[in-house]
Parts: sequence; C-alpha cells; structure tokens
Amino acid sequence: MGGRFLLCKSSSLVFLLPSSYATQFRFKSFSSSPKNPKLNRMAAEASLSSSSFINNDDNTTALAADNGSTTSSAIDFLSLCHRLKTTKRAGWVKRDVKEPESIADHMYRMGLMALISSDIPGINRDKCIKMAIVHDIAEAIVGDITPSDGISKEEKSQREREALDHMCNLLGGGLRAKEIGLLWMEYEENSSPEAKIVKDFDKVEMILQALEYENEQGHDLDEFFQSTAGKFQTDLGKAWAAEIVSRRRKRH
Repeated sequence: MGGRFLLCKSSSLVFLLPSSYATQFRFKSFSSSPKNPKLNRMAAEASLSSSSFINNDDNTTALAADNGSTTSSAIDFLSLCHRLKTTKRAGWVKRDVKEPESIADHMYRMGLMALISSDIPGINRDKCIKMAIVHDIAEAIVGDITPSDGISKEEKSQREREALDHMCNLLGGGLRAKEIGLLWMEYEENSSPEAKIVKDFDKVEMILQALEYENEQGHDLDEFFQSTAGKFQTDLGKAWAAEIVSRRRKRH
C-alpha cells in the first residue's frame, strides 16, 4: 500500500483514511460504554495495528534495508529472471520438440515435486522447494548449457558462479541474496541431503517431460532415460523414476 494515511480517532473507534480524504469526512464521536465490550475491544485492536500503516513508506524502506534489497533492485532482479521464462530448454530444442518447456517451467515442476513429496526424516522440505526454484537461476544469464555444447563441467560451473554473483549483487547482496547464493552452491556441490533429493528431482522432471513429449509428439527420447539410469541418489528419486520408466514400457 502506498502513500500516507490519516489516523482518525474517536473515543472508541479508529479510522484509517488516505490523507487526501481528510477534508471530505467528519466523524461523530461515539462514547465508550461497558455495555459494548466487543466494540471497545475492536477499537483497541485497531489502535494497536494502525501503527503499521502510518508512515508506511518509511517502514518499507527500513524493511528493504534490513534485507539488503531496495524496491528498485528487487524489480531489476525479477526483470532479469524473466529470461528464465523465455529461454527454452536446449535439450528439447536440439531434438526438434515443438513448443519446448522453458527453464522456469522445469524449475516450477521441480518445486511442486518438493511440495508434494512425503516427509522424509532429516529432510527440510521447505529448503528443497527453495533449492528447486533457484538451482538453474544462473541460466538467466549463461543460458542452458548442455553436454553437447562442448563446454567442460568446470567451465560451466565457473560461468554459472559468476552469473550468480552478478544476480545476487543486483538484488542488493542482503539476506535474500545470500540465501539464494548458499542454496545454489549447496545444490551445485551436492553437499546436503536436500541437495541430493533435489538433484534427483532434476532428473525425474526431465524424464517425465521426455515421456510426455514422446506421447504427445512421437519423438524417440530414449537417450534421456539412458543418461539418468542408475544415477538417482535417494529412495524417493528411484521410486518416482521407476514409475515413469514403467509407464513408458507399457506404451512401447
């Protein structure tokens, strides 16, 4: 909510109105009465909560400063992330898939995987959701680099690290930027139980998408199944992958 608000009080009611309305309204005083405790309680609650709306521009600035991100830097960051919505996943493009998914499409369904997965002891599901939606975020700058591009894993990782640093600086380098950076690094290094399960989600989402393109467009995308076979690290990843492969066999 933008702009300033006028706090209008009677003995038992509090009204918040844009300051431009100040000259347009007059309020009659309502006397406080022990016969109406509900009204008195509502007035007290409104009075306590009203401070969060007064000088809200200043509060917004303070909150942004705490997070190390201004409104301007947040919008700059989000505008850069728009590329994730428009950049198509290169593996499908190279195999002539019609209207292939974007990078953002891929990350979104991975986020859903983390959301719907059953609770696993020792796994922070909320962290998995966050990791899923940032693991490919650097591709907003470097694009979707695939093994067929002839770029080593080391070079790919270096490019993505530099891109991520740029994006975190663009965001303002505060708490949220640091969180994104740590989540991305944890995933990249496969250094936690959450990273391992999100790595599996990455592969599961890819072969599920491959199966869908085979069914919808008649492509033979067996190479995607072969490239992930035996590489799942978690019981959940293995179970979901096995289900997808089983469904594929029934159609072939």
